[in-house]
Amino acid sequence: MITKTTKAFQEAVLKNMTFNAYPYENYTLYKNETRSELGYFMKYSREGYYDFGIGDYTIPHDFSLCFSHQEELMRFGTVYMGETEFVLENSPISSFTPSSFFVIEKSLAGRQVWRKGKHYHGAEITIYKKYIDEVIKPLFPKTIDFDSFLNNHTYRYLPLSIVSIVQTLLSHAEAHTLTPIYLESKVLEALALLYQEVHTSPDNAFSTQLNLSQVKIGKERYITLTASDGRALQKAYEILTKEATHPPTIKALSQMVFLNEQKLKAGFSAKYHMSISEYTQSIRMTMAENLLSTTELSIEEVAKEVGYHHSGNFIKMFKKYHGKTPLAFRKMGS
Repeated sequence: MITKTTKAFQEAVLKNMTFNAYPYENYTLYKNETRSELGYFMKYSREGYYDFGIGDYTIPHDFSLCFSHQEELMRFGTVYMGETEFVLENSPISSFTPSSFFVIEKSLAGRQVWRKGKHYHGAEITIYKKYIDEVIKPLFPKTIDFDSFLNNHTYRYLPLSIVSIVQTLLSHAEAHTLTPIYLESKVLEALALLYQEVHTSPDNAFSTQLNLSQVKIGKERYITLTASDGRALQKAYEILTKEATHPPTIKALSQMVFLNEQKLKAGFSAKYHMSISEYTQSIRMTMAENLLSTTELSIEEVAKEVGYHHSGNFIKMFKKYHGKTPLAFRKMGS
């Protein structure tokens, strides 16, 4: 079987997951009522224009799906847990590990593999070209254009402002307070931020992921990064994502990925448009948001869960990121 659309592909995945659909007012919940340990998938949708999906599930058996999609769409979000193996047409076997991501899909063909027992947790927004062409461009001709990005290339990057949007939507969804109008407002905000990111400078974070050969480290100083260095930076990113609550020191990280400290710090900032410490802090704040929204843990317990020894330091950093204390954030979502 070869799926011909993104919707058909998703339906095939959910069928293999043994999930049934349970429609609610603003979303559809997919789950197996007799096997709660398999988790769930939630989907909010303006049919044909955009979707917001949240997955937190465990694969019940090995399966793979072939696909050949002619649609043109934009997908971005964050994978918190789980690794996916896939093969795109005319490309080698690849895998996708936990990180933020952005991709423009066009005429995509290949095969994806799932392994029994693997757990996946993530949230993503899918925007179809129809939404850009029919809703956005008539009102805002100078807006985000799919041609600003490579087709079928997964950028392991999202601006922190958009990561925050995804996390905010996730928090509202899990609290059952996500309304269609609020979702659309955040889709529009994300598109506006992407446009700003791409058009503010030709040397934006998306373009620098494709060409990292020269990185400026001083007024007249540059360092050269090879393809091997680029892979080392990606490895560092993956380690920091996994170990964000207790990240390694710069020295230890450089030894782990076999890249000197200067290249590691300068290359990471150039590739991801944030320092190593800024990235780990963003992950910890995202984790904190999730814990505050979905658990009854005390502020002190949340602080420890995300790697802070002193709750005062955690509260100070959380307020810096969100403009409110953890307690005020929790009350807002209750």
